Order: sequence, then structure tokens, then C-alpha cells
Amino acid sequence: MSEKIKIGISVGDVNGIGLEIIIKSLADSRVLDFFTPIVYGHTKIASFHRKALNINDFSFNVIQSPQQANSRRANMINCWDEDVKIDLGIANETGGKYAFISLERAVDDLISGKIDALVTAPINKHNIQNDNFRFAGHTEYIQAKAGASDSLMFLVGEELRVGVVTGHVPVKEVAPRITVDAILSKLRLMNESLKTDFWIQKPKIAVLGLNPHAGDNGLIGTEEKDIIVPAIHQANEKGIFAFGPYPADGFFANHSYLKFDAVLAMYHDQGLIPFKSIAFHNGVNFTAGLPVVRTSPDHGTGYDIAGKNLASPASFLEAIFTAVNIVERRKEMKELTANPLKITKLSKDRD
Repeated sequence: MSEKIKIGISVGDVNGIGLEIIIKSLADSRVLDFFTPIVYGHTKIASFHRKALNINDFSFNVIQSPQQANSRRANMINCWDEDVKIDLGIANETGGKYAFISLERAVDDLISGKIDALVTAPINKHNIQNDNFRFAGHTEYIQAKAGASDSLMFLVGEELRVGVVTGHVPVKEVAPRITVDAILSKLRLMNESLKTDFWIQKPKIAVLGLNPHAGDNGLIGTEEKDIIVPAIHQANEKGIFAFGPYPADGFFANHSYLKFDAVLAMYHDQGLIPFKSIAFHNGVNFTAGLPVVRTSPDHGTGYDIAGKNLASPASFLEAIFTAVNIVERRKEMKELTANPLKITKLSKDRD
């Protein structure tokens, strides 16, 4: 490609580990061979975190817009003018305020095409709430900004990919939201993402049940036979290779997920608890189904270790390179679909 991919990075809660994992991820200049990083924050808070970590041989190149980015440097856009008091490890209004300012500026540039993808450092979903952010998390906010009717919270790792039908909602609201249409929508988004973003030609998707033992033939609930099974049948009629429903406990315990390209869970913890247990150190949260690319590490703000030089950048680096790979695949897919002969040859070569 003629120009390196521009990866925007929001700093997350400034009192958490966001800046630590960002600095650690970009401190090795070899990563700059693959992308141009553009961090949305402020050099003063970056310097505060850098000094707290005793990292002396790293600095940001200050720019005003992504167009000015130096492809051989870690770039930063200063998103505010005032001094900010950092209270490492403390969840407060300041952390949420500047997390949102960073996120809003980065998302605006993402939507307008000034950056190719966005990697978001962790936020506190409580203290970031304001008049312009009434969302349960990054996923819902970016979906709304992109004007999309639906999206998929898609957790991806080396051995496991998990999506959820219901995301950041209370458990008491899960069952009413499990509908045939909701399951079909998530299966469609997952299937298309596996093909376009991960280049899996004929993906196989496992669908989990909602109730213990997948309802046990209606003894412990009827959602499986009344909703999930019909949704799976309709998905297969639409050319989506979906299987199940499987009882979640046994499915993960006997490593059945290794037989599938992805797993669709019914609710947040049903999918994320096993995912984080299996792929915690390299797991990535990808918002699938959008015209833009956004990823994040699969962990939170880490208040308990903020400023102690204990945070690992492994998941954040995985999030960056997952975003790079997805952008490259989407660009290549666009070129291939413009020339059907090329995509036919590619399919034959892979078979």
C-alpha cells in the first residue's frame, strides 16, 4: 500500500492505565513500520504518566490534525488547553470528562475518514456519562455516531471468537431481548465479519442456549425451542452455517469452541467470562458490523495498578494489530470485489 494505515487512539480514563499501555505499546519504534499512531489526548498528561513509569526515552510528536502525522513517530493531538489534575487510581469526574473529550474527537475523525481505524483505551462507564454520552459503553456510542442500526460486540482471540446478542444490559432485561430477529441480526453481522474482516470463506458459528442445559428440552425454559432453534433454522436458510443451541458450560469445558470459527452467546457474561478465561492476555474487543473499524483491549481501567508500572500492553498491541489487519483486509476485499476474476482465483488458491 502506498501509505501506512493511520490508527487513532483515544486515551480512556486519564486516572487509569490507558496512557501506560499506550506508551508501552508505542515505545518500541519497530511497530511504526506497520502503522502511523495518532493519540488523542494531551502531551502534559502523557508526560505525567511517562514520568510515573520512569520512561525517559519516549516522546510524542505534536500535531493539529491527522493529515500532519509523521509516519515515523508516535503522534499526539492536544484535545484541550487547560491543565488537568491526575489522580492515579481514582475514579472521579475528571477521568470521565477527559476520556470523553478524547473519544469524541477521535470518533469524529474516524467517521470523517481522517483516520483508518480507532483503538480505544478503557473508560469508566459511570464517570464518562454526560449530556452527549448516554450510552452503556464504547460499542453503543460508536454505533450511534456511525448511524448504524445494529452492531456486534465481537471478542476475538487466537483460539476463540465470541459475539453476544445482548451486550451491556441488566440480566433481568436479557430474556425479553432474545428474539428471532435479534439473533438473526447478530448472526448476519458475525457471518459477514468473519468473511470480510477475517477472510473465512465458509464460517461455522456455534449458538449457545439461554437457559441452563440449553433448556433441557423445555424443562428449564422454552426460549431454546421457541426462539433460538427457529432463528438457527432461518439462518441456515439464508446461507449462514449456524449450529446449536449448545449448553454454555459443557460447550466451553470440553473445548467444543475449537470446532467453530465463532460463538454467539445470548448475553454478556455468558460469552465474556469464558473468553476472558481463555484469551485474557491477547483478547480484543472488536465492534463488528460498522462501516468503520474500532477495537479495544479486553480489560478495564485498572485503577488498582495505575501508575505502578504493572500494566501489560499485550492486549492493547493485539487490538492495534487487529485493527490494522481488518483495515487491510477490507481494502483488499474492496479491490477484489471490483474484479471478480481475482476473488475467484483467490478462493481456488485457498481451497
